[in-house]
Formats: sequence, C-alpha cells, structure tokens
Amino acid sequence: MSSTSSTPSWNVQRLPAADGRVFLVTGGNAGIGYFIAEQLSATGATVVIGSRNPAKAEVATASIRARVPGARVRAVRLDLADLSSLEAAVESLEVEHLDAVVHNAGVALDDPPRKETGDGHELMFGTNHLGHFALTQWLIPLLSAAPAARVVTMGSFAAKSERLDLDDLQSWKDYRPKRTYGRSKLAQMYFGIELDRRLRVARSTVASVVVHPGGALDSLTPSRPPVHVRTNGARLSAAPAALLVQGKHAGAWSAVRAVLDPAVHGGELWGPRVFGLRGEPRREPVWNHLADPWAAARLWDASCDLIGADPSIISG
Repeated sequence: MSSTSSTPSWNVQRLPAADGRVFLVTGGNAGIGYFIAEQLSATGATVVIGSRNPAKAEVATASIRARVPGARVRAVRLDLADLSSLEAAVESLEVEHLDAVVHNAGVALDDPPRKETGDGHELMFGTNHLGHFALTQWLIPLLSAAPAARVVTMGSFAAKSERLDLDDLQSWKDYRPKRTYGRSKLAQMYFGIELDRRLRVARSTVASVVVHPGGALDSLTPSRPPVHVRTNGARLSAAPAALLVQGKHAGAWSAVRAVLDPAVHGGELWGPRVFGLRGEPRREPVWNHLADPWAAARLWDASCDLIGADPSIISG
C-alpha cells in the first residue's frame, strides 16, 4: 500500500484544534516560518516566534493577530548563530512544557566570501544545523514535560542532490554558497532522523520528524503586508511556475501537519504530494543517502565536538 493511501485524510484549510498546547517556531517572523506560525495560531495553541530581530518579530505577531482573531502569539529573541545565548532564550519562553518546536530558521547566502558566526563556524552550517542542534539540548526538558511532544525539522528539497563531506563540514576546502547551503540543510535532516533514533532508544515520549517545503517562491506567496508584499507583476510573471512549485504559505503545510497530525510518527519524512515540489503534504520514503546511520552518527559526534556537548546529552 502506498504511503499516500495509507494515511488518513488531511485538510490544510481545516486544522484540528490545539487549545492548551504550546509551539515554538524558529524564524517565524518571515517566509515559510511566518506561515507556519500563522496557521498554527489558528488552532488555538500558544505560538512563540523565535527571531533574532525583535522588531521584525513584533511586526509578524501583529500581522498574525490581525488575521487570526484571538491569536495567542508572542515572540522571544533567538539568535541561532550565537550558541552562548540559547540557554537564556529558552528560559525566556517562560513555559512549563513545550508541545512542539519547528526548526525552521535559516540563513542562505548566494555569493562568496565565506562568512562565520561569532563562534567561528561557517555561517550557514553554524546557524542552520549547529544552532538548532544546540537549541534542542536546552529544549529537551520542556519537550519531555509534554505528553507527546515533537521536534519538527524543516529541511530542503535542495538537500536531495547534496552529499555531506564529513571531513569538511565547515566548507574550508571548497566553499560554494549554494552547495554549502544545501549541505547545511542536509545536516539538519540527518540530525532530525538521528535524533528520533536516539529518542526511541531512550524510550522518550518526544518524537522527531523531518519535513521539507518543496519548491516555495515569494512570487507565489499571498501578501501579508508589511511582512510580505506581492505585486501584481510578480504574481502574473510567476503564474506558469505554479504548475511545478508553490508559495511559501503552502510550503508551510508539511511542518504544520507534522506538528498536529497524530498519524505522523517519529523518524518519518514529509513533503508536498506532487513530485515533492507542490501540493498537500504526504509521507515520502526517507531518501537513500539520508538513511545512512553511519553518516548520521559521525555527524552527530562531530556536531557535539563543535559545540562542546556530550554526545549522550539528548536522551529524552
């Protein structure tokens, strides 16, 4: 039986209620993260937007409140490029439990030169992967305090054609921005799969799910001024692309389903239904290279070394 037919029906326009639950969305002030936060807010849950830019976060929360009456949404300062700040960021959540975190925030550079975080890590790898890796350590107690929490990692379709160089994770030898970005997202996805394996070994109630948005373009994304404004010209010029890809509001659907749907389980990969590029979310087979336990274990150990963590610290 196909994965599509074996999963129950799901309506992206009619999400289940989630009153009393608390969700954290990193990078929820813009792009796909904004729409994840907006859609989750419509369920009655408390949604916390983690953003390194407080001003942009406040604009995003105001936009969500204007569109979702009674939305329980707020923001905390969260800078994934500054590992030393993450413990305080988690404390600022001021919650007793966390039902889900969506690891969505990311940095994408288009041109050289190679840049680094304040901790000395290549910027995209350091933010997209190491930042979320370290954040999860601090969140585990809050996630474990919830009945059945989820860690949802937003990967990228761009990672499907990439392979990690485990001897050059920081792109010292051959830095190419687009490739380095794809590899940073692949590292995130490896982390999400390996995290779930370790949580199952520890018999944790927390589950880890990996998702990707397919092809998501600004030009196909509905306006949410001032967070995002789409001109008529952009809408018309992008119309042919809608046959293959989608807007960022639809790119959010896989993550939202992974947070809310009890039919989604740890260790799974979810993405858009049509060629993995557009449409409603479905479970898809874990990519062959992503299912390599040796690579995942090596990446885990290397990541712990880079941030100074005990490899067994995430035990649920």
